[in-house]
Amino acid sequence: MKPKTDWLHRRETLRNQAETLLSPISPQNPEAPPADVLLHELLVHKVELEMQIEELRRSNEAMEEARDRYLEFYDFAPVGYLTLNREGLIDAINLTGAAQLGADRAKLLHRRFSRFVAAPDRDRWHRSFMALMADQHAERQGVVLELIRGEAGGFKAYLDCQPRPAAVEGAAPSLRLTLIDVDKIDRAGAEKQAAGLEVVAE
Repeated sequence: MKPKTDWLHRRETLRNQAETLLSPISPQNPEAPPADVLLHELLVHKVELEMQIEELRRSNEAMEEARDRYLEFYDFAPVGYLTLNREGLIDAINLTGAAQLGADRAKLLHRRFSRFVAAPDRDRWHRSFMALMADQHAERQGVVLELIRGEAGGFKAYLDCQPRPAAVEGAAPSLRLTLIDVDKIDRAGAEKQAAGLEVVAE
């Protein structure tokens, strides 16, 4: 069923519900005065509008809940998510990504991502970034870089890079990054292995 047909069907359903609610006071006489018929029609329309408003309210609540769940998933995902514009500036970053880079999210927005790439890897990142932005239909690519985490030093990271073409004509393309802290994964694996060895030793 097409969206327009759905809408018309839903409106007809609401109309029927409104008429059912008002049936006890509807004019029964086919020759009822026009004023009575008009008043009844206005009441039906009023009830129908109230039903539509209530449906819209419930729909808005559901959308807000879905948005909140999405934002919670986005912000607290186990990996960092970043969006870079064509100048290489950070347009968006989740809380995990901000923690990985060791800075407040507000301070990371509109800053150049390459500032967080360690000097030995900066040229390689620049070449990868330029190649990805030059071909917005390129396949996603992975790159391993040494990144800088504020004052805490560097860490090895895997970046999954996905070019995103401009959504509308005239808009700028972007690059989406998924940032995985490889050192953290390696540490977790080593700790798990060490814990297993301790159990065996006992």
